[in-house]
This record gives sequence, structure tokens and C-alpha cells, in this order.
Amino acid sequence: MLPTTTTTATPSTLGPPGPEALLSLGLYVLIATGLILVLLILARFLGNRTSTEQKSQPYESAVLPTGEARLREPVPFYLVAIFFIVFDVEAIFVVSWAVAYDRLGWAGFWQITFFIVILFLGLVYLWKMGGLEWGSETTRAQLLARRRR
Repeated sequence: MLPTTTTTATPSTLGPPGPEALLSLGLYVLIATGLILVLLILARFLGNRTSTEQKSQPYESAVLPTGEARLREPVPFYLVAIFFIVFDVEAIFVVSWAVAYDRLGWAGFWQITFFIVILFLGLVYLWKMGGLEWGSETTRAQLLARRRR
């Protein structure tokens, strides 16, 4: 069996890439961009451009399309989806902070506190503006009338 040697990179051997590495990266980007342009130009001039009614129809797994393709979803559905994404990203940041809280010290604590407070104020603003309400205007008016009693 051959002896294996392992070399580990130390901070003193790491550094900015040399000119050879930058030259090879630039050459690679240039060749890739040139190839993409050549293929796009060839496809434009050599491609077959026939259009028929059958080609213009949408293909839906060999099923003839019926009805309108666009489904009307209520706006609150999209708002809740966006809120979910925002607060899901918040959870990712908070969990990543929690993993390294001991190394971040008080500065990290105050930064994550500021982050959470800003998001909480945004949630309160959305709640007060009615962004979390799903009902119609009449339903909301009825709920507000009940709350005032």
C-alpha cells in the first residue's frame, strides 16, 4: 500500500489568487460567454420558424386545455405567503445566531434584539393595517363593530 500524505493549508499559505489563476478564470468566462453567444446566433439563423395553430396551443400532458389558465386567488393568500417567507427567513437568522451566540457576545445579542424588534414592529403594523384579515370588507366591519361593544 502506498503511503498517503496529507497537506493542510495554513493561513500563511492562503492568500489572494495569483495572476495565473485570474487569467484562467477570465479565459474560462470569455470562452463560456463566446460559446453561448455563438449558439444563440446559430439557433436564431438556422432554426425553423413555422407556426401553426396546433403549435400555438399549450401542451398539458396530451389533455386538451379547457377553461381559463389563470386561477384567481384572493390577495390575502399571497400576503400570507409573503409573511411566511419573511418570518421563515427570520427564523433562519435567529437559529444561526443561537448556534453562535457564545462567540458573538453582547454585540451579537443587541444586533439580534434589534432585528427581532424591527420585525415585530412590522408585524404589528401589518396587523393594525388589516393585512392579516381574510374576510371581506363587510365581515371586517362586523368584527370591528363587535369589538367596540
